[in-house]
Amino acid sequence: MSRFKDRTGERKLMNCGYWCEIIEYRHTKDITVRFDESGYIISAAYDNFKRGKVEDKLQPTICGVGIVGDNKTVDDNGKALNSYKVWTSMLTRCYEKNEDRNPTYDDCYVCDEWKYYDDFKKWYNENFYEIDNKKMCLDKDILSKGNKVYSPDMCVFVPSVINLLFVRSQKTRGEFPIGVSRSKGDKFRASISISTEDGKYKTKSLGTTFRTPEEAFDIYKAAKEEYIKYMADKYKSKIPKRLYDAMYEYKVEIND
Repeated sequence: MSRFKDRTGERKLMNCGYWCEIIEYRHTKDITVRFDESGYIISAAYDNFKRGKVEDKLQPTICGVGIVGDNKTVDDNGKALNSYKVWTSMLTRCYEKNEDRNPTYDDCYVCDEWKYYDDFKKWYNENFYEIDNKKMCLDKDILSKGNKVYSPDMCVFVPSVINLLFVRSQKTRGEFPIGVSRSKGDKFRASISISTEDGKYKTKSLGTTFRTPEEAFDIYKAAKEEYIKYMADKYKSKIPKRLYDAMYEYKVEIND
């Protein structure tokens, strides 16, 4: 007499919070389940099913919005794929609220397409590049200043040495416009940060005797826009054309 017990049709609530049903039962090590809500189908061991350890990979498990799907997230050595790290970092910046969160990410969001890791990974593989082992950053607002959405049309990979040119530091700026600080007496100073050969930054003074913050800012604005163009030309052969064009068209504003 066979001891096989067909458990097809058995249902259970998984630890991930979703109900699933066994739709095929071959033996204890090989079953197929289907999740009610998403329709996701996956093979598993019956023991994992009983313990609620089968996951619905079509549910938004990353920051409540990101869907991994059946995609691999690690390489053969168990190390997280860079595309996956960039994707989860993007979602975290937009949707994970904490005290240390940069206020520049307020109101930012990820387009529906990029909430699926599979779609983001395809774009990543087509657009990622490296320059002399420099850190590469996924930027959303150099191509379109003030943009709040991470999407294929609005994003570009940028070497950190360029990305830092556009970082806003509202917390540390104080009461004066960007690039401006108090000098001696009732005068104002203008200064700009420029990169050095070792990849670091140093401050270059543009003058310390301006009569008003606005006068100092005008000098800063001209110098900063000129420096952005200089950096665009320096990396022209290594960066995407749309990044180069955006840098040449970039305008510094007093409320940056």
